[in-house]
Amino acid sequence: METAVRIQEYDDPSYDPFGADDLNFGDMLDPYPEIAKWRAQAPVLEGDYRPKMGLQSATYPDRKMFTVVGSDEILTVLTDTDRFSNHGYKFNIGETFGQGSISVMDNPEHGRWRKIFQKIFLPQYVKLWGETIVDPVVHKLMDKFVGTGRADLIEQFTLLYPFEVIYQQLDLPESDVNTFQRLAIGQTDYMHIDKAQEASRKLGEYFTALVDERRRNPGDDLVSLLANTEVDGDYLPPLVLISFLRQLMNAAGDTTYRGTSVLLTALLENPDQLDAIRADRKLIPVAIEEALRWDGPVAVQLRMAKQDVVLGGLEIPAGSLLDVVAGAANRDPAIFPDPDRFDIFRERKAHFSFSRGPHICVGQHLARVEMTRALHAVLDNLPNLRFDPDKPRPEIRGSMMRVPKHLHVRFGD
Repeated sequence: METAVRIQEYDDPSYDPFGADDLNFGDMLDPYPEIAKWRAQAPVLEGDYRPKMGLQSATYPDRKMFTVVGSDEILTVLTDTDRFSNHGYKFNIGETFGQGSISVMDNPEHGRWRKIFQKIFLPQYVKLWGETIVDPVVHKLMDKFVGTGRADLIEQFTLLYPFEVIYQQLDLPESDVNTFQRLAIGQTDYMHIDKAQEASRKLGEYFTALVDERRRNPGDDLVSLLANTEVDGDYLPPLVLISFLRQLMNAAGDTTYRGTSVLLTALLENPDQLDAIRADRKLIPVAIEEALRWDGPVAVQLRMAKQDVVLGGLEIPAGSLLDVVAGAANRDPAIFPDPDRFDIFRERKAHFSFSRGPHICVGQHLARVEMTRALHAVLDNLPNLRFDPDKPRPEIRGSMMRVPKHLHVRFGD
């Protein structure tokens, strides 16, 4: 859709938001042995997660910090909304995505607005997006390298397709796409907070004008749907709608890129399991869930104590912030035997990568559809897929968010 709305670039166009990933999220090769040591010591530790992993500590105003690694305690914090709140996110993503983000809300406010998002992201609608949006994007990208016999599946595929899907969902003009992605990624550069706030402001202005335009001339794009959908007489207020649109690129695009990259890396590291999927595509859903469990894209979630509580034997004062290490529960041997092994045939148990409780990821159905379509396309178009012997093997890195930077492969004869 052509639009009169125009997006603004950073005041400093030389700023690279993509280069700040390691600074913000770490580049540790394998944080799980350290996490296992913590869990053996105690289910809850004093202090925040970041400095324990060698990263600069987050800055929160006069808040005690705790790190939660025990699975029972993780489940309690994520589901006990009487004692634990999502308001901790007001100090980071609330500052950039906006305080109208449902990620910073508690019930009843959270439930009131979430039901509108849930109506739009129902599985039957997401399935249609898979056919009409995801498939064309995936095949357009893959067509550029299928004839070459080799590729970097990160740079040429997984880093691109989830974001291209969002551009199509929002029906953004092609001329706005590059600047849009730079601003969207820059919103989470909390180590350069001035750049994150600049991105937030410019995206807010852009989306406000875009929503006004789509309300006057609605289409079947996601902006029009969000602006014009109501449940029980409620429409999304501007603050909530704009905050959601700001967050979409990161919550949907970035995590799906990371999850798909990990999935493909794990399958190539375990060629017997990849062969099993080739022989039986019904194994694709369990492979996706195992990848999300084994090395989910977001290792840590944040909550705040609403009152003085005792958790894991520690006294937690009201207002304290808790780094909830979902990756610790996903690698707990008491839940998942031999947890460090990627195994699509293991007994299926629910993982923590989409969170739990009322804030379980509203976009989880779309993420699964995108990962499913991507893997089908890989199996359909890249026969005899294998690591490129002339290139370095991929390394999944990160302490907060995990991904390999490259995945060099060969395919065909």
